[in-house]
Amino acid sequence: MSRVGKVDRTTRESSISVQLDLDGTGQVEIDTGVPFYDHMLTAFGVHGSLDLKVQATGDVHIDAHHTVEDTAIVLGQALRQALGDKRGIRRFGDAWIPMDETLAHAAIDVSGRPYCVHLGEPEQFNSFTIGGNYPFVLTRHVFDSLSFHAQIALHVRVLHGRDPHHIAEAEYKAVARALRAATEPDPRAGGIPSTKGVL
Repeated sequence: MSRVGKVDRTTRESSISVQLDLDGTGQVEIDTGVPFYDHMLTAFGVHGSLDLKVQATGDVHIDAHHTVEDTAIVLGQALRQALGDKRGIRRFGDAWIPMDETLAHAAIDVSGRPYCVHLGEPEQFNSFTIGGNYPFVLTRHVFDSLSFHAQIALHVRVLHGRDPHHIAEAEYKAVARALRAATEPDPRAGGIPSTKGVL
């Protein structure tokens, strides 16, 4: 069964197209107009073993915010579409990612109930822009939007770190690995992994 999601969304602020295959091998084509975000989504696709195509244009001459957040919305919608009825998946997944001095943890429940808890990013970086194009505070917006539109419960924690690049990258990789674990087929379960019979 194909587990592919494809969603297009156009507003006055951005035009986004996302296609993903949950059973891919990490083949990615990313172009958002925000170079550091391209780097993060590339890591997300590769470490999540997603075949991921993202094409985005937006008002980045004003700020990266709209393009980054809108891309996360569409990514979440495509993920939800690809999951279908969630039959036969593991449902839960988590991952610890060290990146030099940084350690991040992510846990996911593909529950159908959107919720995001995001903790531990050092507050002194809230006004920092990574690479001159990606405000550090946008990472929380990305995960909020992703969890809401994919309808997953997502917990992300930064346990320690001092380099904003490393912190953001460890978070994206942790979420990718947790998502990969939660959405992969469970050979011991053929049905929907819920006592309610629906997710």
